[in-house]
Amino acid sequence: MNLVLASASASRRRLLEAAGLSFEVDPPRVDEEVEKARLRTGGASPVEQAQALAGFKSLSVSRRRDGLVIGADQMLAIEGETLDKPRDLDEARAHLQRLRGRTHELLTAIVVTRGDAILWRHMETPKLKMRAFSDDFLQTYLRQAGPSVLSSVGAYQLESVGAQLFERVEGDYFSVLGLPLLPLLSFLREQGVATA
Repeated sequence: MNLVLASASASRRRLLEAAGLSFEVDPPRVDEEVEKARLRTGGASPVEQAQALAGFKSLSVSRRRDGLVIGADQMLAIEGETLDKPRDLDEARAHLQRLRGRTHELLTAIVVTRGDAILWRHMETPKLKMRAFSDDFLQTYLRQAGPSVLSSVGAYQLESVGAQLFERVEGDYFSVLGLPLLPLLSFLREQGVATA
């Protein structure tokens, strides 16, 4: 059976490749900003937003492709508020200043669909505590990390220099990277897509 990743995320692609899966990449045709605004106007919680967006992404691909389609989304929640991907380096700096010395959650949702049907969904919620780093360190970090900080909701990649921002991480490492890999592999084995 064909396996399709409905995501343009390089991190999610690398995780599936490293796990030895054979799959195609087909980015979804979903306007995330419009969908997020609609969900937020409707009072959806951050968890509901992440789950809905993962479903929208997966279904937008599975309705036009054969096989199992994986969609995922991640929301950063801190003190009841969500932070989206920063639009520029100034916003990335502001996000990191807000997160500094505090604990936040990464609400990581995954959905697998075929046609119009949602076959499986899963949610992981890792908790990450940033250390109380100095403004000088923050400036150095932004210079080292460069534009890559704009590609993730927290303005960091834990698998690279972003690890230096943290004091503690609780929860599934793969989910921090954007994909609850182990539960997904278990589901795919049940479907005969991954080897048992």
